[in-house]
Amino acid sequence: MASLGQVRRLNTLLREVRACTHCAAHLPLEPRPVLRAHASAKVLIAGQAPGTRVHETGIPWNDPSGDRLRAWMHVDRKTFYDERQFAIIPMGYCYPGRGKSGDLPPRRECAELWLDALLEHLPDIEFTIVLGQYAQAYHLGSRRKKTLTETVRAWRDYWPEYLPMPHPSPRNTHWLQQNPWFERKALPALRRRLKKLGVT
Repeated sequence: MASLGQVRRLNTLLREVRACTHCAAHLPLEPRPVLRAHASAKVLIAGQAPGTRVHETGIPWNDPSGDRLRAWMHVDRKTFYDERQFAIIPMGYCYPGRGKSGDLPPRRECAELWLDALLEHLPDIEFTIVLGQYAQAYHLGSRRKKTLTETVRAWRDYWPEYLPMPHPSPRNTHWLQQNPWFERKALPALRRRLKKLGVT
């Protein structure tokens, strides 16, 4: 269980991150770092970067992708946003802008400046849900496979510490249709793991 000192140190760090304007000149909107964490969190949700709706509300996964993610996890909004259970720390904390085929990749500066320090202040994390290729590159490193599909298909190789998953964006509906094994095999395992950790 996290100590009072650990809680205070993480809260201080979170204030610094949320005040960050390092990439302001490169962002299409004003900086608004979006992340949530408590030093006692057991599960880390590692995604990519906030979209415009999340930027507007300041609430992570407050969009259709979040609705699908919560359905995958079998958790309601109240549980999902309980920082003592779930830390939500993506690879990029501000909306990066639009590209030709969707949102741009998360900016690298977030991870370079903050991510290692944030993770060091989360001593109770037992399970990390790794969503999308950018989060998988960081959290799985050389252990990930050549493609996202191969990495997700090999999810048992990372179990029970990590579960690599596709991003729950509606744009990935076709991927889910092409890979029905994911919902049939990986999602039940995810739900059992969360139940075992007592966070559902």
